[in-house]
Parts: sequence; C-alpha cells; structure tokens
Amino acid sequence: MRLEINLASQPYEDARQFWMRWGTAVGVIGLLTLILLTLDVTGWVNAHRDRKAIAEKRALIADRDQIRIHAEEFLNRPENRTTRDESQFLNQLIERKAFSWTRVLESLEKVMPPRLHLVSITPQLDEDNQLALRMIVAGDSRDRAIELAKRMEDSRRFSQTLILREAQIQSLTGDTEQVEIAAIYIPEPLADAAAATAATSKPATEAKPHTIKPATPAARGNQH
Repeated sequence: MRLEINLASQPYEDARQFWMRWGTAVGVIGLLTLILLTLDVTGWVNAHRDRKAIAEKRALIADRDQIRIHAEEFLNRPENRTTRDESQFLNQLIERKAFSWTRVLESLEKVMPPRLHLVSITPQLDEDNQLALRMIVAGDSRDRAIELAKRMEDSRRFSQTLILREAQIQSLTGDTEQVEIAAIYIPEPLADAAAATAATSKPATEAKPHTIKPATPAARGNQH
C-alpha cells in the first residue's frame, strides 16, 4: 500500500487555475463597468444637448411671441385697422377656400388672349367689401388687353372690369404695351349661386352688352 504525504511548509495551491477563474470574472466585471460608464457619459452628453436645444427653442418661441405682440399692437392702431380688416377678410376667404390663387389663375388663363401674359396681380377689398383684383398685363398689342377685359366681363368669375392705365414699354421679351386692369373677382360658390339665381328668375328683357371703359386721354398721355 502506497501513501502520499505532503511534507511542504505551505499547502500546494494551483495559482494558474485560480487566476484563470477569478481573472476572467474580474475582466468581465471590468468590461461591464466600462460599458455602463460609457452609456452614462453618452446619456449625460445627449441630455445636455437636448437641454440646450430646448432652451434655444424656448428663446425662439419667446422672440416670435414678442414679434406677434408688436404686430398686433401695430395693426390695432386706428390708422391701420382698415389694413387689418382686409387681411382678416382675405385670410377668412382663403381658410374657407372661397379664394384660391390656383382658381384665380386658372380663370384668367381661360380668358387670356394669345401673346398676352400676366405681370402681377394684387387682391384687395373695395368699399363694398368685394374682392377686387388689380392686375398688370403685358403684350405686343393694346387691343389684346381690351379683348382680355371684355372676356373677363363676359365670364362668370369677374365683373366691373375696368382698364385703369396704359403704358408703352420696351422689353427683351417683345412686349410693347403694359396695361393695368381692375375687376371684381367672384369666387366659385358665389358665381354658381348667381348663375342659379339668374337661371330660375329668367328675366324677360335682354341683358345689356357690357361696356369696357378705356383709359382716359390724360392717363394715356402718361405713356408718352
């Protein structure tokens, strides 16, 4: 029978196995700690960035509020109430879709003679709270502008068409005449209602032909 006796002063320990076990555990814990620390720092940086962005947005909102307050104070002045009321009326028309730039331009396109084009157009309210349009057209003939005014007057979208001003111009596009025209725009729902009323009433008398007022001699003299 063979007996194994350890006569060393210190008991035998397998250091390699110890460090393999515990070293791996310490490494995993250190890696997790590093990951958590990185996430914490990243979250702090993102939170700081978000707080800064929120502060900038709040400052921008405060500036916009101040601009809005000053604008309301300016529009509430007695001398600016007319402009404010006109703006509110136009905004209400746009909100109700009674006034649409697309439909206005489509209506003008239908009556626009060839070799005549729209230069500018401005909506405004007249004394009767009707939506008036002031537009400037240009082309190579004054007769085409007069034809446009007649077509507008004969359409269901425009009424009270009037030629305000004429001028001779020189343009690279070949335009030689520029004419300013004013007219009352009739939104589509109102035009349909007016047409229905006219159809049901059936007037016995024949309608009078529309008359387009040309520019006065004094106004035409400005073109020279």
